[in-house]
Amino acid sequence: MLPQDPYILLSYLNTKLRDEYASLTLLCEDMDLEQAELEARMEKAGFRYQPEQNRFA
Repeated sequence: MLPQDPYILLSYLNTKLRDEYASLTLLCEDMDLEQAELEARMEKAGFRYQPEQNRFA
């Protein structure tokens, strides 16, 4: 289960992307998450995925 707080979720996702996954697509596939929904949730909190840096900011 993903953290509900957007700032904790930001930290969680960026840590996973930095340490375990080469892309958001791979993270979502492995964790059985809908990528579009996750990106929309993060964008609502003011964060966008930056593929060239493999992180949300």
